[in-house]
Amino acid sequence: MSSFQQARIDLGIQLRQLRESAHLSGKELAERLRWQPSKVSRLENARQTATEDDVVVWAQAVAAPPETTDELIAQAIALLERHDGWKQRHRSGLAAIQEDMRDLEARTKLFRAFEPGILVGLLQTAEYARHVFSKVKRLYSAPDQIDAAVRVRMQRQEILYDRSRTFRFIVLEAALHTRLAPVDVMRGQLDRLLAVSTLPNVEFGVIPFTQELPANPVHGFWIFNEALVTVGTLTKDLLLRDPDDVAFYTKAFDDFAKAAQFDESGRDIIIKVLDQDRKNSPH
Repeated sequence: MSSFQQARIDLGIQLRQLRESAHLSGKELAERLRWQPSKVSRLENARQTATEDDVVVWAQAVAAPPETTDELIAQAIALLERHDGWKQRHRSGLAAIQEDMRDLEARTKLFRAFEPGILVGLLQTAEYARHVFSKVKRLYSAPDQIDAAVRVRMQRQEILYDRSRTFRFIVLEAALHTRLAPVDVMRGQLDRLLAVSTLPNVEFGVIPFTQELPANPVHGFWIFNEALVTVGTLTKDLLLRDPDDVAFYTKAFDDFAKAAQFDESGRDIIIKVLDQDRKNSPH
């Protein structure tokens, strides 16, 4: 057994002990956290690596002492910073990662996301998502759970229709052209964007090629409420809670928003891309 797996087992045991000390069953804790019950089992039995966010909300739910919470957070961060951490995370399964995202989204009222080259998961069609997951599976040698991952991603999108939540999405026009799926799938995806962008609680902005950018779009990022920023890299997902980090990314998002076209102007860009694609396609 690797030292990584042993550390994950040790963390799972400590999480279970905290739950039992709080006199909560796995199902009761899952309900309190608005998780799937299977996630509690996966974390306690070291079939999935607990993230910093998982540990924080777990500790809050069981009223763990601050010093215990800090120690568990340190252990979770150490696990995720291990060289093989990203491999282990994907080995937990594509569907498990989608469930993690659904758990985080359930606790969020204000969503802000910027993506330079891919369309946001909450806006993806099932066909587009399937091609994205196929590429993830190949890159990370993840278990073949594509059908389950697509199903959970589609379930996640139900939150878009909750009027108590606000969604602000910004993409570069390049993301509308980036061919992550066949032509017919890309057309369906762009049609989906046209429809979703009309929802009253959804703002969808496109930064056109002709617009000068306020900064180098190095990577995408998500801001959850005013408390957490997630930054995805090829090998790690960074979770940033420091107020200075959150403020920095909030300003970056606002700067990109000033350069973006929203509402009808944004939809006009999508329509233009669709029209160009149809003209360039062989008859």
